[in-house]
Amino acid sequence: MDMHAKKSSAEDAKIPGGVAGILRSDGAILAQWCVQAGIAEWGISTERFTEELARCAEARFRGDQPNGEDLRAYVGTLRLKDLGLACACADGVAEAWEHFVGVYRGYLRACAGAMLARSASAPEAGDLADSLFAELYGLSAEKRGSLLRYFHGRSSLKTWLRAVLAQRHVDKIRAGRKFEELEDEDGRGQPESRIAARATLQVADPHRAKYLLKFTEALQTALKNLDARDVERLRMYYGEQKKLAEIGRALGEHESSVSRHLEKARGDVRHAVEEILRGGSEAANGDGSIVGMSEAEIALCFEYAAEDAPIDLDKLFSRSPARKIETGGKEVREPRRGI
Repeated sequence: MDMHAKKSSAEDAKIPGGVAGILRSDGAILAQWCVQAGIAEWGISTERFTEELARCAEARFRGDQPNGEDLRAYVGTLRLKDLGLACACADGVAEAWEHFVGVYRGYLRACAGAMLARSASAPEAGDLADSLFAELYGLSAEKRGSLLRYFHGRSSLKTWLRAVLAQRHVDKIRAGRKFEELEDEDGRGQPESRIAARATLQVADPHRAKYLLKFTEALQTALKNLDARDVERLRMYYGEQKKLAEIGRALGEHESSVSRHLEKARGDVRHAVEEILRGGSEAANGDGSIVGMSEAEIALCFEYAAEDAPIDLDKLFSRSPARKIETGGKEVREPRRGI
């Protein structure tokens, strides 16, 4: 029993404790993250938010012990402001909940209306959206604690809430379909209703394919306008899953420089994609123009792109095999494998 206890303690210290220790080791950066998260507004302590960041990192690295550079690069990609609010709401801070309801209730009802092909003010849309709040508050019998504890900050809170709401919508369709099947065991049911339910289950949002196409086109345009070295860093990090140290060796840069450049490039690309989607474009046939997307539609574009990784990175980063990248006086020929 002593050996088992020692093993459990060692494992516990290795994952969340180790990650939290790395986070605490650089007090200046940790303080900066806390400011970006706005935790002071909700009365959340630095230690509490460090635990929250460690939890999110544990979910990302799944038991592996990241080094300091990888961990800082990952935290730098998180939506810290949203994570700070979610942490405060999960801890039951009343002021945070008031802010959360004021910002997101209308948005969720609009999303529910889109899923149900109803207006945001329709009773059905209100029922679907408001049913989620019990889980967010932690009042659901099926969940322990607030559902917001499953938010890791990798997407915006809006995107995450929209995805959870869509899943709850699908769950209701499944439950209704099972109920119909129980009622119709004698084979005299209504096949049309079951077919309709199945179709709705498979495509919760009929505009999903269009949003994914628009996102991919905007991302391709944004990357074309990005500096070649930034594109190379993104390609190696996301396309080839290389670590920061490997990218640094390939490009003659320090890990910390690679991390900073990646963070800036991600921000630049996201901003560019949002502007492209928001601004619309000229119609392909020259007849008028295509209206830009709303903020809610842009959020859905990012959500759908993140959900199933539908973007072909090989095609996205494709380029001529002969093209080279200037690297501070050196020439680095880009690898041809699979890209």
